[in-house]
Amino acid sequence: MSTIAQQEERKPLNPPQRLLVIVGIVVAILLTVFLALTQHVVQPLLALIGIGLGFTLFHARFGFTSAFRRLASVGNGQSLRAHMLMLAVACLLFAPILAIGTTFFGTDANGYVSPVGVSLLVGAFIFGIGMQLGGGCASGTLYAVGGGRSVMFITLLFFIIGSTIGAAHFTFWMDEMPSAEPFSLATSTGLGYGGALLVSLLIFATIAWITIRIEKKKNPPKMAAVPSAVGWKRIFRGSWPLFTAAIVLAVLNALTLLTRGTPWGVTSAFTLWGSKAADAMGFNVESWGYWQGSTEALHASIFADTTTVLNFGVILGAFLASAAGGLFTLSTITAKNAAASVIGGLLMGYGARLAFGCNVGAYFGGIASFSAHGYIWGVMAIGGTFLALKLRPLFGLSVPKPQDRFC
Repeated sequence: MSTIAQQEERKPLNPPQRLLVIVGIVVAILLTVFLALTQHVVQPLLALIGIGLGFTLFHARFGFTSAFRRLASVGNGQSLRAHMLMLAVACLLFAPILAIGTTFFGTDANGYVSPVGVSLLVGAFIFGIGMQLGGGCASGTLYAVGGGRSVMFITLLFFIIGSTIGAAHFTFWMDEMPSAEPFSLATSTGLGYGGALLVSLLIFATIAWITIRIEKKKNPPKMAAVPSAVGWKRIFRGSWPLFTAAIVLAVLNALTLLTRGTPWGVTSAFTLWGSKAADAMGFNVESWGYWQGSTEALHASIFADTTTVLNFGVILGAFLASAAGGLFTLSTITAKNAAASVIGGLLMGYGARLAFGCNVGAYFGGIASFSAHGYIWGVMAIGGTFLALKLRPLFGLSVPKPQDRFC
């Protein structure tokens, strides 16, 4: 074990921020009760699932951005192997749900299967750049906001703005750019969900094996241990193993599918929030191609939107996790990292609309739904990561060390 890892393990845990924990619990109860009284029964359930997602993401420091960055910069594939486990468990759970095709409430269960075309390639690539400059992916932005990382509020604001601009340009990218039909390993090949599951598991095992081969060649430093409690207290305080978080995230994504009929997503809510704001400022939002046939959401309460409720839950869950660990604190913002957050947020928001989602909806949800576009999204986002590693120093952002476990 390295000296750094030993030092990290000896570092004591911070005392819990009890007042903040109480505030978080009260807000969670009020939100759940409010949704139960004013919305469909699905909404309070999704709020609880979102809290679980945020709690898990923060406790494990489970990163999508950092996994790509760490592999590209030093050849450390530990986090990417956690991704493969998460995707494997998700596919195991999604396959029977999608094959049966119904939810807990009798509605249709549908995965995220989207076209493969220029919009996907461009969108995923610029999203990959954006998440390395903005300091986090879509889920990472939410849980960093919940944990009090001040600069991520800037990232979130411009993520929303970028998503809204992408919605305004949606027709051009969908109608004017070349695109192939959506391709599902399950329904487009004749393999069925059983065959698609076997193929997916083989792909994940192959990717994990490749990361091990890369590590043997480059011999990168291992990720440092993060202080944690012992026994059952570890559920609430300290770090979780990445593999544990991977399994929990897969289970919660499957519960999301069973509850609302689609997998976990993040960025459609950003587009909704920004479009509502644009509509209030006088823009003809209903004419945008993105909203054609679905303008009801523009005039309904944001609490009726399932993705919005999930996002609020993620922020709240991360807040509870950070306060329980004594880690909630507002960090300093500099001019350079603010500029990086502005650019990163805009690129992620715009890229997510072009690419049919982000690291959650397109990568996690798409691959778990057996869609080819999820794999292509991952490849293109890693490509954007390589370019972003050259850009980070311009904003005072270092090429990270393997010990950096934040998203």
